[in-house]
Amino acid sequence: MTSFLLPHELHGDGTHKVFAVHGWFADRSAYAPVLPDVDRTSFQYAFVDLRGYGRARDADGAYTTGEAARDLVALADRLGWARFSVVGHSMGGAVAQRLLAVAPHRLRAVVGVSPVPASGLALPPEQWELFADAAHRSENRRAIIDVTTGGRRPDAWLDRVVARSLTSSDPKAFRAWLDSWAGEDFHAQVAGSAVPALAVAGALDPALPGRPAPPDVADLVRTRRTRRAAERRPLRDGRDAARTDPCGRGLPPPGPGRGGGRADLTKHQHGCGGREGGAARRHPPRRGRIRGRRRSCPCPHPR
Repeated sequence: MTSFLLPHELHGDGTHKVFAVHGWFADRSAYAPVLPDVDRTSFQYAFVDLRGYGRARDADGAYTTGEAARDLVALADRLGWARFSVVGHSMGGAVAQRLLAVAPHRLRAVVGVSPVPASGLALPPEQWELFADAAHRSENRRAIIDVTTGGRRPDAWLDRVVARSLTSSDPKAFRAWLDSWAGEDFHAQVAGSAVPALAVAGALDPALPGRPAPPDVADLVRTRRTRRAAERRPLRDGRDAARTDPCGRGLPPPGPGRGGGRADLTKHQHGCGGREGGAARRHPPRRGRIRGRRRSCPCPHPR
């Protein structure tokens, strides 16, 4: 494959040159949030779009970490960078390590942010299917991002990251990149490298040694699909099946100040009044009596 000039943007005018390489779910805009805080006097940064992403979304290629490493060397030549460092996030961390094999003499340092290891990432068959289908399924992307960031990010953040991922990547390239960063093992080519390297990981990264095993993301996707299907299934009275009380009747949306929490359930707003013998609207009575009176509602009301 011939060399390709990676789309890029330059920041700073320092003598220490640095490539910033994005991960599987983003383009170069992933580095925009840190731009105000970087040292642009000592360093010059090139934020790049790999093939299949951002302004290179329609670029042809093999979509491999080796090809990306060669593309970075070609861009360094075009920029006149004799030596440089590289920062790579996730999949971009694998690209950074590939440079140790392609052009070790030109590297000053390598930094991987939650980097994929040079040995690849072996996935069980079900998880491989989940990752492979993420090329065309937004819910798969969302589940993977949720699990790999510790399961603590709010829905709005997850939705934004997934939306950016879908618009900034080509599905065919996205799928092909998986075969490379997860399936290729080149650690023997870089083991023992003398280039200074730093790996940075978050405390909630499920891949860290000693961390609790992450939930099965394939099971997570199935659970969420089932939940969404249940939420879309109406009850006979047309109310949302997801909002029900112990009687099985739909609850109205929470009003101001209530938040839909415990107070809604204890008030039992379907109309029986939250007590036996409620006057508003009674359920069909059960047979038998409780302390000499007929029980009008079978629900487990709070006493």
